[in-house]
Formats: sequence, C-alpha cells, structure tokens
Amino acid sequence: MVLARSGLWQEVVNVPVTQTFPMPEGMSFEEAAALLVNYITAYMILFDFGNLRPNQSVLIHMAAGGVGTAAIQLCKTVENVTIFGTASASKHDSLKESGVAHPIDYRTTDYAEEVRKISPKGVDIVLDPLGGSDTSKAFNLLKPMGKLITYGVANLLTGQKKNLMAMAKTWWNQFSITALQLLHQNKAVCGYHLGYMDEEVELLRSVVAKLVNLYSQGKIKPKIDSVWPFDQVAEAMKQMQEKKNVGKVILVPEAPKEESKKVEN
Repeated sequence: MVLARSGLWQEVVNVPVTQTFPMPEGMSFEEAAALLVNYITAYMILFDFGNLRPNQSVLIHMAAGGVGTAAIQLCKTVENVTIFGTASASKHDSLKESGVAHPIDYRTTDYAEEVRKISPKGVDIVLDPLGGSDTSKAFNLLKPMGKLITYGVANLLTGQKKNLMAMAKTWWNQFSITALQLLHQNKAVCGYHLGYMDEEVELLRSVVAKLVNLYSQGKIKPKIDSVWPFDQVAEAMKQMQEKKNVGKVILVPEAPKEESKKVEN
C-alpha cells in the first residue's frame, strides 16, 4: 500500500519507503488502494480529533463516499454510537445496511432540521467535507462539548463544471469564529488535511497499524463501488461527479481479463 498526494494515475510510480505499507493477509489490491487515504482520514478525524466515545452521536456528510463509508465502519467499532448520514435517497438502503441509523436526503430536506427532530440538542461530532455555509450549520448543530472537524470544501465543486459565482459565494460564506466565541460556546473546531502530514511518519504508521489490525479482525473492510481501467478514467470521474458511487471508485492500469474477453466477443 502506498500513500502519496498525487501522481498515482500511471503504471509505474516512485514513492519514498516511508510512505509504503505492507498489505495484510487476505486483502485485495483494490482494497489496498481504497484503504489508506480514506481510512487514515476517517480514523484521525473521529478518534484523534473527535475523541469518539460510546453513546455519542455523529453526523457524517457524503456518507456514501470513500471517507464516509470508512467513518461509518469505524463508528461501529465503538459501542452504541448513533450515526446520522447525508446522501441522496437512492443510497439510503445501503447506508442503513452499513449502520447509519438516520439517513437524510440533503437534496429534498434541511438536514439540520431533520437532525434536530431526532436529537433536539444536536450531535457530539460533525464531520464536514463541505465548507461554506454548511460549516456554520455544522457548528450550530453541536451539543455543548461537541466537536466540528472540517476536512474539505466540496461545495467549491458544483456538478461537472466549476461555477465561479458558486465558488465565490462559498468562499464568502466560509465559516469564521474567534477564540472568545469558542470559549462561550463550549465547542471545538478542528481542521484536517492528510496531504500536509507527509513528515509525520511515526504518527501515520501508528494509525495504519491500528487500521490493519481492525481489518484483520474483520471490523473494517474497504467498500469498492467500481473498478475502472485507465482508458475509462472519464467514465470513472463521471461516476463520482454525478454522485452515483457508494464507496470508493478505483482506477487500475488495464481492464480485467474477463472484461477484455467480453469486449472481444
């Protein structure tokens, strides 16, 4: 398994030895490709920042995506955690099967109102990959001593093309808070970006060791939505941009032999 910021969409890749990790027994190459970025991110925001404990509640945005599915599985390793997850309605059955108690269709309902109906005081942890006004909503949904962990700005991307007006609006509405306001609110705000932790070798190795142990115990398993060869990268990206995937979209250098035979026939 390799951990790299970019440059992996090619057949041969050079990476520092410090960014390589042995695959555990029984793991497929596709699972290995789906494990590191998603599960390291989910683990660190839930446990290192979020300090997730039994009987708490978590709101996971983009719950059917790569980090979302990883976070759901990791939440299930802690006793009696209530999971709220936002995703389009077509993915709700899959989310319920994976352990989400309350799937919410963000396209047709106000997710903050839906959370309040079920949990009037809000939630203990919000995982925010959205940015913009959604970060403010997340902060307001926290219980006292709650934690907001922001790790992305997905709202900057609107559909297949970047809408400059939407991007400007997102930046304008970006969440801002002072230390004094945090003091009065009894809440925490954390920011996370795995790409800027290249030099934290020992920290990342300790997290990967914990994840490998959880995988070996059968407590986590990367969810693969689909596997695409390099020459179908456009279709793979479309799968994600149109938000059709449940789990990780994987690129491989060549199509599986079975697919090649079907094409020839």
